Amino acid sequence: MSFPAQTFNREREPTSFPGQVLYNDDLNKLLDVLPPAIRERLQQHPHLNQLVEVVLDLGRRPEARFPGFAEYLSEEVVSRADLDLVISQVGEFSSDNRAGIASTLHRISAIRNRQGTIIGLTCRVGRCVVGVITMIRDLVEQGRSMLLLGRPGVGKTTALREIARVLADELHKRVIIIDTSNEIAGDGDVPHPGIGRARRMQVASPELQHKVMIEAVENHMPEVVIIDEIGTELEALASRTIAERGVQLVATAHGNRIENLIKNPTLSDLIGGIQSVTLGDEEARRRGCQKSVLERKAPPTFEIAVEMLERHRWVIHEDVAATVDCLLRNREASIQIRSLDERGQVVIVRSTTGMNGRSSLSRPQWPPADTALFAGGGTWGSSGRLEPLPLEPVATRLQQPGLSLAREEEPTSSAGSLASPRSESKAEEEKEAELPQDPEGLLRIYPYGVSRFHLEQVIQTLQLPAQVTKDLDEADIVLALRSQVRSRSKIQQLAHSRQIPIHTVKANTLIALAGALRRILNIESEEGAQSDLELFIQASTAEEAEALEEARLAVEQIVIPKSQPVELLPRSAHIRKLQHQLVESYHLRAQSFGEEPNRRLRIYPN
Repeated sequence: MSFPAQTFNREREPTSFPGQVLYNDDLNKLLDVLPPAIRERLQQHPHLNQLVEVVLDLGRRPEARFPGFAEYLSEEVVSRADLDLVISQVGEFSSDNRAGIASTLHRISAIRNRQGTIIGLTCRVGRCVVGVITMIRDLVEQGRSMLLLGRPGVGKTTALREIARVLADELHKRVIIIDTSNEIAGDGDVPHPGIGRARRMQVASPELQHKVMIEAVENHMPEVVIIDEIGTELEALASRTIAERGVQLVATAHGNRIENLIKNPTLSDLIGGIQSVTLGDEEARRRGCQKSVLERKAPPTFEIAVEMLERHRWVIHEDVAATVDCLLRNREASIQIRSLDERGQVVIVRSTTGMNGRSSLSRPQWPPADTALFAGGGTWGSSGRLEPLPLEPVATRLQQPGLSLAREEEPTSSAGSLASPRSESKAEEEKEAELPQDPEGLLRIYPYGVSRFHLEQVIQTLQLPAQVTKDLDEADIVLALRSQVRSRSKIQQLAHSRQIPIHTVKANTLIALAGALRRILNIESEEGAQSDLELFIQASTAEEAEALEEARLAVEQIVIPKSQPVELLPRSAHIRKLQHQLVESYHLRAQSFGEEPNRRLRIYPN
């Protein structure tokens, strides 16, 4: 849905974000508390409607900050009288050094010296924006608990305020806001109209926020509790207590991304908590990992997580439990990237996030976020360093006679097959068997002792007609690490009982896995394709793969067609070496420049 662009209280330009309406900013009340000279300068400023904050530091020139730039407001420095004038016109400063202006959303924050005297003020503009949650309106209406993450100033508190209004006024729910610093509903005893019919509970001291959270549930019977800035372990535990009582939670937390919470022992309970467990030998071989691994400890407190990368571009984790499990196992998790177009319509792109928790779509960098490469929701692997290998249609290839899953390999090859004890005639019959075929025409592979992440990476990069399965009963073949398959081992017994052939691979590397899969599927490589593959699949981590994808796009979309040089993002020496090799395969020249850690690659046209 979208909202018309207009302003309600001041004759200024509407907000620049599509689909949003500037409801009320009460900017005149903030200007009134400033010293006269500063106030007059601001009132004449052409970008007044974009003002973010005013900084007043003793003995320094006053400064106004806007999105992307800042400028001084006077040649005169701020005096003690100027600070005292502002302090006398705002509310009382609390223990967290914050004050406000009654019935507004503006926040005045103080900097004190060692004696406790105020020597600096940050006067931040608070705005109530209607329509700011257009991108996640459908998720808010689902009634599931939601956690908002993002850097300071990206609009988390503004989103919380609008969520409270929508839930209270439009969905007619009983909403309680825990307003520790009076940022959500403003200063004073009467809450700002921007929260609608929602009720606000103030907190005497930030250290008491967790107690007020529990008190709100016990005393006021809310259906929704909204909390700003969960930052301590006690507040995280209080949030779990509230969620377990069936109350919908909407909150913000310290952290830019969900992986920050995984690494934060204080707040990890919000996403289920992290614990170290020791796997048995068989389970470790099945997963292809170490025996000691990290796993989620409990169900997450919040079912949905929203990473607010920019004001109009958010990453959505619809299933926090699944995302955390995938990140802990170095697997790709499904995400949504939501944004607003010029007409205020919501654009949803489905993608995946790799083992470092980042998608190439999820941060502003080269390649651009709107590149058509990922329009179908793919990741770097869906259009990697290589062109797709020429494969025959799956149905045609699967029907070719003489393709066997249990065929013998040379002893020196990287993949072979270990057949269960059977009669010679039966083995010969299996040699002539056709490839198993599921309704989608994909070969289902059960990995044993090999990395599932590497196996999926090879399948996706080479676009092979195969998929990895966790269920042995659904598998067509077992692909095992040769050193893990012993005579009469458990996997041999299970495969024999299900009449599933076992193929082995000598090493748990991308090159070895690629060779094994191509031999199993009887796919011949084109001349030179293997050397290209070896170059590309050196990217054994998501960061390396992302760097190679960045270089490939730069070459193919700018350097070659436009004959323009391109600078890539700063990378480590090892990753720059991989990028150099890739550029050389295009017969182009590249040069590293800059000082560590900002040393980067520059690619030149011929």
